[in-house]
Amino acid sequence: MADLPVNPLILIGVGSSFAFSTIFYHLYQDKKKEIQALKKIPVFKPDQQLVKILRASPLKRLQYVAVEGVVQPEGEPLASQFVPRHFGVIQKITVEEHWQFWNSLTRAWNSRTVNRKETNNSVPFYLMSPGAYFTDLYVKVQAPQEASGCFLERVHHRVRRAQEGLMDVMMHGLSGEKPAALEESEELLHVGSTLTGFGEVVLEGGQVMRLQAPRDGRQYLLVPTDYKSFMDRHENSATMWKTLTAVCGLTGASLLAGLIYSLMGRKDDR
Repeated sequence: MADLPVNPLILIGVGSSFAFSTIFYHLYQDKKKEIQALKKIPVFKPDQQLVKILRASPLKRLQYVAVEGVVQPEGEPLASQFVPRHFGVIQKITVEEHWQFWNSLTRAWNSRTVNRKETNNSVPFYLMSPGAYFTDLYVKVQAPQEASGCFLERVHHRVRRAQEGLMDVMMHGLSGEKPAALEESEELLHVGSTLTGFGEVVLEGGQVMRLQAPRDGRQYLLVPTDYKSFMDRHENSATMWKTLTAVCGLTGASLLAGLIYSLMGRKDDR
């Protein structure tokens, strides 16, 4: 091998390319299986068809389905505390105090969050079919706080830096601590936004439909978009992993082919 030196960077490139290609391929296969499982889930809107299916189902219950609709409050909605004319059914307000503490060993100020307050408010709400402004058909969303999914939209975020005077600087220098900033944010699930819920749907009283956490342990999920956009996002993710698999595989194959060609050429010269 001393007569046929090989650049170690090329070997590293070949190995890394094939390794990443294998990883991306497994991620693509996992995402593909997830998409196939999602496509098996029945999708409904809060309409008369869903009522008929529930009435014909055992125990008037569908174990795991997706329901797509528009968010509406049962009573008065929640008003945003920071943004005028913004209303929601779930509200999350977070306030964090950031302080700096003097480290005598490193002789530097270190930042740390010392106080974090989180306020969660909600009102009962339901999903109704898009465009159905006057209807008694809707699906109540039960215990949304138990659902997973990032279905809140951030409507406000502000960081206020601490203002210091001369006396404050002297006092903080003596105490070894000083306020740095106050960070506040607000998130809402907006009234009128599109929401898709994955879970168990039951019929009560012949007309009242309710979406709740499945009793069989499957995921109770709320997604802040329609079903088609939700599936498109998963399809795009699968396409990305597939593309990265192909790119890394072709890169590794090209480097390997170039290495073999170089070695064979040196053998011929020898």
